[in-house]
Amino acid sequence: MSLRKYYGPDVSTNRTPPDPSQVGPAPRLRFGEFVLSPRQRVLWRNGVALPLIPRYFDLLHLLVSRRREAVSKSAIFTEVWTEVVVSDGALAQAVRTLRRTLEDDSREPRFIRTVSRHGYQFVWLDVVEEPDDERLPLGAGPIEPVATEAELREALINRLLQASTSVRDHDGEEAREVAERLHALGTEAAVASLTSRPGHAEAMALLKDARWDVPGARDVPLFAHSEALQTTWAVIRLRLRHMQQTVAARWASAAGVGALGGALAGSLGGFALWLAPGSSARAQSAVALAAIGLVAGGIGAAGVGAGLAAAEAVARSRRGLALTLCGAAAGGATGAFAQWLFVLLLDSLFGLRLPAAGAPIDGLIDGLVMGALAGAGYAWATRQPPGGGLAAPKGRRRLAAVALVGASCALAAVGLAVTGRPLVGGRIHQVAQASRDSELGLAPLGRVIGEPDFGPLARTLLGAFEGGIFGCALGWGLTYRPRSTRP
Repeated sequence: MSLRKYYGPDVSTNRTPPDPSQVGPAPRLRFGEFVLSPRQRVLWRNGVALPLIPRYFDLLHLLVSRRREAVSKSAIFTEVWTEVVVSDGALAQAVRTLRRTLEDDSREPRFIRTVSRHGYQFVWLDVVEEPDDERLPLGAGPIEPVATEAELREALINRLLQASTSVRDHDGEEAREVAERLHALGTEAAVASLTSRPGHAEAMALLKDARWDVPGARDVPLFAHSEALQTTWAVIRLRLRHMQQTVAARWASAAGVGALGGALAGSLGGFALWLAPGSSARAQSAVALAAIGLVAGGIGAAGVGAGLAAAEAVARSRRGLALTLCGAAAGGATGAFAQWLFVLLLDSLFGLRLPAAGAPIDGLIDGLVMGALAGAGYAWATRQPPGGGLAAPKGRRRLAAVALVGASCALAAVGLAVTGRPLVGGRIHQVAQASRDSELGLAPLGRVIGEPDFGPLARTLLGAFEGGIFGCALGWGLTYRPRSTRP
């Protein structure tokens, strides 16, 4: 008797899905000369196992299981790329690989039909479901010695070099297919042959990017040949081009949520100052501090968020190192700019020149520390998505990731405060002292915890609060799942 696993309602009979606890193991699916075994996670053709990376296997299983309906891209991203954000190009590449494996034609599909502006549908009518309780024997498969392996590799190398000369071809099926076939013949041999040719940087970038789509493909070294820098830059351009809309959306999310977090921190600090014993601040001070926090948080999160979003899109290996270094670089540049802008506004608008305000180099150091800890915390809090993509944890995992990024930034802020480097609140206190504006002076906060003024303990606690709010806002924005990936 056939066993059936439901992914949604059966649109042909309007039946609702059964209770998952009452459903047995997923059945083996036989269509044409192919057999798909969910239990063994293998696709066979005439007894020969065909290699598929895990996500591509999951995609094929989803389409076959829901063959009575056109599966939307939104459903595919939700079911197959769970907690990972990838571009629409990644889905298109997965479908191309499945069609090539099934020897299907997109123009006259036997198996997978493209549903315009919606998704895909498995269209083979005669799918047999059977219990997946025994292992199928593996066959040797047909042998077609049309050319030696070396001759085939050289022909593919020539095709890849030709296709890589056009930027448009980088997103086309031909170049990706050639790169994947080279991996199937042997990554090391393909790299050795390709690096012996002049002008191989773009082709090497394609080979590097395609390794994640081929089961058993080996790493493609970037720095072991004469065009290492050109290849590295080509890989960065290629991956950013694939993810540019997603990166932009996540960057905007990080900047927006960072601005809101800064406003929240400023308003809470303003109310705390207003309520502190002996304070001359008014309730309106919370509005002023919220506005300052809005600007500071938005600038900081925009800078660090841009670096982290770009690093995550580009780095498919050594992700933690890439996030830490890019976070530090982006944070340093942002800190230097913010420090320069702060000093300029004080001088031009208020005629204040504070010796304690520091130079851009101080902002650079502060930003380096904050950005590096933010990147390291984000890398630790989110797992490496297999095959690339941006992490997008859901529910409790997202909250845990946000908390870890917040804790990392709070730790960075504490370290800065201990070494005498205040964040936004400390800068405001410096300005209040220099301008003799007691309303925004933070000495009352220090007296609340037993210090005669805004002392080291008060600076440390305020820094931890500011850093924690900034990190939580940054983490929430970076784990945003853009709607553009769910058309």
